[in-house]
Amino acid sequence: MHSMRVADFDLAHTVESGQPLTFFGDERGDRKGVAYTFGNSLVEVEQEGSTLSYRAYGGLGAARLKAEVESRFGLGDDMRRIYEGIGTDAFMRAAIRKYRGMRITRNGPWETALCFVISQFNNVKRIRGIVKRLIAVYGREHSFSAGGVKLRFRSFPTADAIAGSSVGDLMRHGAGFRARYIKALAREWCEEPGLEELGKRDYAEAKEELMALDGVGDKVADCILLFGYGKLEAFPIDTWIKRVVESRYFGGRKQGIAAIHEFAWERWGKYAGYAQQYLFHFARNE
Repeated sequence: MHSMRVADFDLAHTVESGQPLTFFGDERGDRKGVAYTFGNSLVEVEQEGSTLSYRAYGGLGAARLKAEVESRFGLGDDMRRIYEGIGTDAFMRAAIRKYRGMRITRNGPWETALCFVISQFNNVKRIRGIVKRLIAVYGREHSFSAGGVKLRFRSFPTADAIAGSSVGDLMRHGAGFRARYIKALAREWCEEPGLEELGKRDYAEAKEELMALDGVGDKVADCILLFGYGKLEAFPIDTWIKRVVESRYFGGRKQGIAAIHEFAWERWGKYAGYAQQYLFHFARNE
């Protein structure tokens, strides 16, 4: 088990806040840890105070594992600067106090895209159920045996694996009306390898390309940009966030999506994605 010291990081708040790891990782019952697959390896991460411990089964070297954990949990983010940037009012400062240490996770663009296409008109429990069924059916099986430890697990399904399925099969696995969008997304991902590299483009250009994909609207595109490509200026707007922003910042007056995006950029700028996550998690639980 490797370990590192962390500051302004709370693993439980991060995992419980409706991010992709919630959909395909497995939380431990004591709220101190999570297990998830990365490539052909199973990664376990747990936290005790300011110590973050982690290990991998399946051949992931120590240096690459450390880099994966640091990247996955946004441990390179300057939280002092971020909190200064988003703590613009009493409501946001209360959210930061309650969920201090919650980070934006960085996940693979493909796994993020699949999770958020599935998320449309869905709740976390059902999203997780669908994702876990797709992993069980289309994920590659791996086994690990060493030092008395024996494990079997399935990796996150590749775009190729999903593209080779039928819409009917995806519907039978619980995807419902999303099945055709999932199939189309997987096919696009296979045919356009440049989608994995969208993070190198600026936010507006990358979002425009994502929204050209079948089944990817404004909110899903911003979720993919935020959690899959690390575009912290992305501000996903669903019905819940729209209601919270209108209530807290516009005196209950209805606002269009474009107006809310403009407001978020002017108020929180390059850290709008962090503001969104704290707003979402705090308002949902309060």
